[in-house]
Amino acid sequence: QVQLVESGGGLVQPGGSLRLSCAVSESRFSIYAMGWYRQVPGKQRELVAYISSGGSTNFANSVKGRFTISRDNAKNTVYLQMNSLKPEDTAVYYCNSVPNPVNWGQGTQVTVSS
Repeated sequence: QVQLVESGGGLVQPGGSLRLSCAVSESRFSIYAMGWYRQVPGKQRELVAYISSGGSTNFANSVKGRFTISRDNAKNTVYLQMNSLKPEDTAVYYCNSVPNPVNWGQGTQVTVSS
C-alpha cells in the first residue's frame, strides 16, 4: 500500500511563507502526476497545485502566483512552496496522485493568522 507522509505545516502570519513536503513510498513515483490538495472543515477537499510526471505545473486560481509545486524523483518527494500566505489558505494540506488519488495520508495543518 502506498504511503504518503506530509510535513512542514505550522502557524504563520499573513504574508509569510511555508514549504510543505510529501514523501511517497512508491517505487514508480516518477511516472505519476501529483498534486497538493487542501481541506477546510465542512468543505470538500480541493486540488490547489498539480505537477505532471514531466514537470508541467498548474494551479488553482486562488493560489496562482503565490504557490509553486516541484518534485524530486530521486527522493520520491513532492514539495509545495507557499508564499504571501493569506488567512483563507488555512487548511489541512494533503498530497496525492492526480487524477486518481490513492489512500490519503494524515495531512499537515497550515494556519495563517496574526
